[in-house]
Amino acid sequence: MKRRTFLTGAGTAGAMALAGCSSQSSTESDNTLTVATYSSFTGEETAGNWLKSAFEAEHDATVEFTTPENGINQFIQRKSEGAPVEADLFVGLNTGELVRADEQLDEQLFATADDVEGADSVKSGLDFDPDGRVVPYDTGYISLVYDEGEVDNPGTFDALLEPAYEDALIAQNAQQSDPGRAFLLWTIKAKGADGYLDYWRSLSDNGVQILSDWEPAYNAYTNEEAPMVVSYSTDQVYYHGEDVDMSRHQVGFLNDQGYANPEGMAQFADAENVELAQEFMSFALSTEAQKEIAVRNVQFPAVEGVEPGGEFGTYALEPPEPVTFSYDELAGNVDGWIADWAREIASN
Repeated sequence: MKRRTFLTGAGTAGAMALAGCSSQSSTESDNTLTVATYSSFTGEETAGNWLKSAFEAEHDATVEFTTPENGINQFIQRKSEGAPVEADLFVGLNTGELVRADEQLDEQLFATADDVEGADSVKSGLDFDPDGRVVPYDTGYISLVYDEGEVDNPGTFDALLEPAYEDALIAQNAQQSDPGRAFLLWTIKAKGADGYLDYWRSLSDNGVQILSDWEPAYNAYTNEEAPMVVSYSTDQVYYHGEDVDMSRHQVGFLNDQGYANPEGMAQFADAENVELAQEFMSFALSTEAQKEIAVRNVQFPAVEGVEPGGEFGTYALEPPEPVTFSYDELAGNVDGWIADWAREIASN
């Protein structure tokens, strides 16, 4: 249940060729699909590995993953320099990353998904691309995970500022971390663009600890450095069983909300294997694939009516009110919000 990081700037790594990234080497051919994604989506027992095996079993094709250290920023920089993108498909795109690509590039990085079978079955609330290029394949809800033996469920954002929650919360850096960024956006939803920095100042005064990403934050929580951590509402799917103290894996929805963070897939505009990329996206939206992605990625299915059942159905919790920012709300705002937060909060 490693949660991916992202980088807000392209940096020097963005200028590297994909051959220099953590990837499998490949020789371009008509039946090889190159899928760019984040590292925890690939590997043994992961959603990506299952998709690769199942897709190859049904198609005369080979799926090869590339996991560039700089994520989507690598492709933004290559596109801006006129260099080959050298991948057919990107899996793991979120709203803010799409906004960044569109704002930094004069040309389209992604093609429209008009011919992807099953795209119209995605839950309407998860669609985040107004131009129809990105197709969501799963979603998570940011929440708190807390130890009910140490603290009560705070219930609201304001309660986190009370003395009872002094030094109680571990969060992640919104500049580097996907859940950290989502939690920041959730506070902006709750407190407004004019009030979120004041809220974070108060949160800092009450001892919030900000670590680089989900894994070190959750490790610190596991080591009992604090009784609460920003995480996902599917926490109990991963952490349950006879030997697990479930009192340490309680899910808290602030203001009866959870921040929806859908992940999407999109074909690169310069893809060499267009038809294969579209077939892969369609396959990922099939009922069987959606169930496997949900269980292996510990996230909720994106397709309407798909119920993974089993332990996922028992332990995955959805917030009473999902909230999120739309593409149009983030456009022109999100980078500034994060920069202001980083300057005011993360640097102190």
